[in-house]
Amino acid sequence: MQNNAQTAPEKGKKGNFWMFFIPSLFGLFLFMAPISFQGNLTIPVAVLAKSLQSSISDFIVGLITVIIALMAVITLLAKIVKPAAIQRSPFLSGLLLPSPLWFTVRIIGGIAAVMTYFQVGPMAIWEENTGGLVLEGLLPTLFSVFIFAGLLLPLLLNFGLLELFGTLLSKIMRPLFNLPGRGAIDCIASWLGDGSVGILLTSKQYESKFYTMREAAVIGTTFSAVSITFSLVVIAQVELEHLFLPFYGAICLAGFVAAIIIPRLPPLRNKKNTFIDGSKPADDAELVPEGHSTFSWGLELALQKAGKVTSIKTVFSEGVKNAVDMVFGVLPVVMGLGTIALVIAEYTSVFEILGTPFIPYLELLGVPEAVAASKTIVVGFADMFIPAILAASIDNEMTRFVIAAMSVTQLIYMSEVGALLLGSKIPVNIVELFAIFILRTLITLPVIAAVAHLIF
Repeated sequence: MQNNAQTAPEKGKKGNFWMFFIPSLFGLFLFMAPISFQGNLTIPVAVLAKSLQSSISDFIVGLITVIIALMAVITLLAKIVKPAAIQRSPFLSGLLLPSPLWFTVRIIGGIAAVMTYFQVGPMAIWEENTGGLVLEGLLPTLFSVFIFAGLLLPLLLNFGLLELFGTLLSKIMRPLFNLPGRGAIDCIASWLGDGSVGILLTSKQYESKFYTMREAAVIGTTFSAVSITFSLVVIAQVELEHLFLPFYGAICLAGFVAAIIIPRLPPLRNKKNTFIDGSKPADDAELVPEGHSTFSWGLELALQKAGKVTSIKTVFSEGVKNAVDMVFGVLPVVMGLGTIALVIAEYTSVFEILGTPFIPYLELLGVPEAVAASKTIVVGFADMFIPAILAASIDNEMTRFVIAAMSVTQLIYMSEVGALLLGSKIPVNIVELFAIFILRTLITLPVIAAVAHLIF
């Protein structure tokens, strides 16, 4: 009898181990295993997303248009009628009763999507470089990524993987970046797969009180790195594919320098180190108790987390909510903000004027054709790919190299990452995002220019 009593906790621990190990291993594979697909390095979640996108390619743009337009109409009705059923549900009220600002952006997104799909109204809104680029070029990819990333994210979040990695990596992340170790997971998922996956992961952890306001803002704006695949597309656009290794080396080095410096400057430095509900993190939250190694304590925390999973149905339900929240809540925001930003970039000289002060800076760094290069700098805030498109017409290879690398390290652009950050719960506003964008530009340009001078 006593023997059975002694083995019960052991059986529980063993059960918790498998509950931790199998889903976490599966999640690790889906979100972080680098695999080759159609000649590109990517992750399995991105492959699933691409497969879905290609299988429904004939009607995916129409489906997205219906979703965005429907959300605009339903949100308008919900704001007017305010049904009790929606107000009682935290999930539905969060989705259908946004703040006045996001309500406006959602309505703009709905109008822009319908105008773009049917190509009606002012051409500036729906042509291929503005609304058309967002609706047909970007949103089908985001739609597919959101569905699979949302559904499968609980494999990373709910079974203890982040508890183990967070403990193991805290000795690197905390001294270098003053961040929890689990922030490294967001970075890896972005780097190998897609920046949108990293933002989704960060937002969910912030909502679950694993990140403070400052940590979520820093990770969302600093570690949602551009994927290797997209970096290849950018360098190909400026016809310097043979320099991909030094190009990507320059990006990694500049990104590392920016990650150390920018969180220590305003506006990120000024973010409160409190959780979403205003509570403060415990001082000893990351301390390893006596009698434990870093690994054994990380595993202990992971098993405790896995032991809290009582029903696979609950986990699946959480995944569905993630996917619904992103598809129905964020896609309209990306459509609205992305279209506005691209119309400004395409039809006004705002970004060109804002780039003028960079001419002396580029000349100081020894970048040839500084005037032409300056026109590409601030336009990256609208869309990451525009600087590379503009740079393709510049003759000097060194200048094209600098612009291409800079466009990737700037990281924040309103046609995707910026709109996703604003549409998520991560505590940043558009003014702060622009300030961070400018800081990233100022800090990464000297690093990239130094690498370029070594090559050319």
